[in-house]
Formats: sequence, C-alpha cells, structure tokens
Amino acid sequence: MTPRNWRGACWRALSLGAGLALAAGLAVLAQPSNQTTGSGAGSGSESGPPASETPPGVPVIQAPPETESPSANVVTSAPIANPKREEAATNAAAKEAEAKPPPAPPPPPKPVRSPAAIVQALDKVTAETMRFAVPVGKPIRYKNLVFVVKACESTGLGGPSPNASAYMVVDNAPLPTEGVSPAPKQVFKGWMFANSPGLNPLQSPTYDAWLIACMAAPPPT
Repeated sequence: MTPRNWRGACWRALSLGAGLALAAGLAVLAQPSNQTTGSGAGSGSESGPPASETPPGVPVIQAPPETESPSANVVTSAPIANPKREEAATNAAAKEAEAKPPPAPPPPPKPVRSPAAIVQALDKVTAETMRFAVPVGKPIRYKNLVFVVKACESTGLGGPSPNASAYMVVDNAPLPTEGVSPAPKQVFKGWMFANSPGLNPLQSPTYDAWLIACMAAPPPT
C-alpha cells in the first residue's frame, strides 16, 4: 500500500468513528429524562413511570377520605333459627319427659268397717227365708247353721254402687237330741260379697245363705 492510500484509509476510518459517536450522542439526547433502566446490569428491562406521577398539565383528582357510617345505620342481623337443632331439643325434652315415671295414682279409699252384717238364709226343704243381723264376733244360730262374722266392710259408700263384703265362718251344728250332741261340721269359711252372691256361695244341700249388707250400727241385744 502506498503512503497516499494509507492516509486515505485512516481518514475514512476517523470519519466513520466520528459519525458513529455523533449518532450515539443524538440517540442519548432523544430519550426522555424520566426513563430509567433496570438496576441489574445487562438485564435490558425498562420500567414505566411510577403510578404516582402524572403527565404534565393533567389535574390530579384525589378520592375523598373514607368515613365510618354512624352507628344508627348499622343493622345487626338476627340469628337464623336452626330447625334441626330446635327439633333435636324438642325430641330430647320429650324423651326426658317419657323417662320420668308417671305420678303414682292416689290410693283407693279404705273400706269402712261395720259392727254387724245382715245375712239372709233359705231353708231349701221348707222354702222358709229369714233375714237377720249377725254382730261381729258373736255366733248367731239359724236352725242347724251357726254364723260367726269376723269382719264386715263396705266400699263406695255414697256412690252409685256401694259394695259390702263379710268374712264369716258357718258351721252345721244340729241341736242335741235325746242327749246326743253331734259334732259341728264347717260348711263355709271365707268372704261373701253382697253384689256377687254367686262368687263364693255357701255349699249345703239343705240351706242357702248370702250377704245383704253391712250395718252402720250394732243391732239391739
């Protein structure tokens, strides 16, 4: 290469470098002043303007401060009823009521005891009928029968259907004949009921007897 050609090449290289430097300076001046690059070197990411900054000439409108609503406007919601819970509570109360034993019924009134019983006897052979009083604890004879009443009780006095019952012992004791006194034989022992004479009757081929009622006062001697 001749010295002239070498000087021309160097001049062209210097002109090209100056042109590149001038273009780079113009490019830097053309960028906006608020544009910044990322903090990391070589990242190549650019971030936009902050949210708080607005373009020049645009008015900034700020939101009004938040205020709490007055307590008068506060509406409290009532608790929502739970049907299943109420039903479970009702069932539990019903089971508890069923578990408790029912109150015991009042005891029945005690029977009223009387000092004597009224008995009616029948002689089946002669068809003779007699009604007589038998004091409690005192033997009373009707022909060959001897009645001894141990107790006479009445229930339901003052009601529509009072009932009388007597516990008595009846012996068949014939009168002595020609100095011979036969041994007495018991023909009945137990309760007789005035309203149900056939419930526990006297078993005798000759006589029949049943309870009529209990006397409120002892019979005269």
